[in-house]
Amino acid sequence: MTEQKQSPNSRPYRMQRRAEQVDETRQRIVDAAVHLHGTVGPSGTTIAGIAAAAGVTRLTVYRHFPDDLALYSACSAHWLSQQVVPDPARWEQYADPAERLRVGLADLYRFYRDGQAMLLGVYRDKALLPEAIREAIDNDDRAFREFLLAAFDVDGEKERRLRAVIGHATSFWTWRSLTQGLTDDEAVDAMTTLILAT
Repeated sequence: MTEQKQSPNSRPYRMQRRAEQVDETRQRIVDAAVHLHGTVGPSGTTIAGIAAAAGVTRLTVYRHFPDDLALYSACSAHWLSQQVVPDPARWEQYADPAERLRVGLADLYRFYRDGQAMLLGVYRDKALLPEAIREAIDNDDRAFREFLLAAFDVDGEKERRLRAVIGHATSFWTWRSLTQGLTDDEAVDAMTTLILAT
């Protein structure tokens, strides 16, 4: 009789605990994938490696993430939630092109520096990522360029040239190249000077 009285109460507890364990397992898988993407890069990350790092089987990884898009989306969302992402809406407060360039590029370059281990692998292996993830990266990069370009009142040939040079300045690879010998602030100054001279 006592068992019957406890059983209805213990069933919701067991179901809740099971749901928590499923969530914990999923998070371990995401954490393992993020770690591997940030150390060996997406191209060096395998499902077997993720499973080993998370302490689960490959089948468990597939149960939680049936395809690459699901896995990469979860990884991206988790990693980005731990970053201070660039804020182009804040850049818009600066109408002067030079000011907007300095603020925007400083914000981008700070993000690149803070996330460089992950971003190096992601940009290096971008062609191997699921199409939706590549498109999201390209859309963000395009938005950064457009927010900076919008401060300039140009069209035609001048706009074409500015778009190209701003695209160069906002590239992760440009930042990485420049900061082999320059500080982030010096890189911002160099790119601002170049863009304004275009």
